[in-house]
Amino acid sequence: MNNEQRTRLMKLSSNNISDAMTALQIRGTTRGIRPIWEGCPKICGEAITIKMGPVGMTEAETTHLGVLNAMKAGKPGSVVVVDHGGRTDISAFGGIMGNTAQVYGMSGVVVDGVCRDIDEYVSIRLPMYSRGATVETSRGKTQAYLINQMIQFGGVQVRPGDIVLGDRSGVVVVPQERFEEVLAKAEELEANESRMIQEIRSGADPAFVDQKFNYENMLKK
Repeated sequence: MNNEQRTRLMKLSSNNISDAMTALQIRGTTRGIRPIWEGCPKICGEAITIKMGPVGMTEAETTHLGVLNAMKAGKPGSVVVVDHGGRTDISAFGGIMGNTAQVYGMSGVVVDGVCRDIDEYVSIRLPMYSRGATVETSRGKTQAYLINQMIQFGGVQVRPGDIVLGDRSGVVVVPQERFEEVLAKAEELEANESRMIQEIRSGADPAFVDQKFNYENMLKK
């Protein structure tokens, strides 16, 4: 994603991108993951992926070190994408990781699971999206299974370099190969919907506007 594409993407919503992917028959809309603190900024960037799992007989890098090393290997503006399988009993991300994300210039963190140390994210203005919060630590309970490999996140496939956008409505993931196509389609849909809203607010009959723009079929190929 270049700077021009990033600027265009930040003008759109997760809803615009989701609609564009629906129209293009691409799966990329996650479920149940939202900003974790009030006023949390919108985020977009290329994915750095981490898959977490329970500690067992096969030793692996601790979750803490795995996440830190993934961020060190990433580039500024990336989004840290953590697959914890939707678990809500143990934290998948904490304050030390959050401060590290900010130091390394990450644009934000999205977690398919829960996080903790919310006040720290607020104080450093780190965008954090998850399924909720807990105070339960992951130390000694989880480990990093995969770093920068394909994972699932909120029911969709995510690979390193795929494009992540998050706002108050939710999180979407765009396959990197089709990013420009999705971006252009989302801009087209957003322009049409903006014209619909403008006409309705100017006093036009909503049913007439709906039919004029063929809203119900707008997402069909």
